[in-house]
Amino acid sequence: MSKHKLEYIWLDGYQPTQSLRSKTKVESDFSGKLEDAGEWNFDGSSTEQASGDDSDTLLKPVAVYPDPDRFGGNGWLVMCEVLNADGTPHESNGRATIGDDDEDFWFGFEQEYTLIDPDTNLPLGFPENGFPGPQGPYYTSVGVRNAIGRDLVDEHLHLCLEAGINVEGINAEVMMGQWEF
Repeated sequence: MSKHKLEYIWLDGYQPTQSLRSKTKVESDFSGKLEDAGEWNFDGSSTEQASGDDSDTLLKPVAVYPDPDRFGGNGWLVMCEVLNADGTPHESNGRATIGDDDEDFWFGFEQEYTLIDPDTNLPLGFPENGFPGPQGPYYTSVGVRNAIGRDLVDEHLHLCLEAGINVEGINAEVMMGQWEF
């Protein structure tokens, strides 16, 4: 009997910007199919999705991808939407507002992020005492002088594609060490 690591991933209730959250569930002989990834609960009071006196909140899987970054090949990324304890969509669940009546509905998003150097706690490429040159040469840049962190970003893109996650592209952003996918 093999063990599988299912990483349940959802958006929290923080405003104005939600953050990703996750927790790992270990299952025996998981098939990799969405219908076999059951609902799971979490304490919503720590994610701004419930009060402390009534904190049970549910995770409903909506997509499953193989996780190419987990050792052993038995990892799965389980994308979830958040439900109240009674099974109704939580107010932070924007996915629940999308109607099922449009079969040709498409949407996408850009995720911008800044890579931080753990030794300096500054954006990657920033000098320890001061700032880099002005913005301009970093946006959609190439080469080691301006495309700081490209190796990490390429690895992230590779892992997304290996998992079957549809990523349309990546590029360096306007600040040194800032990227988007």
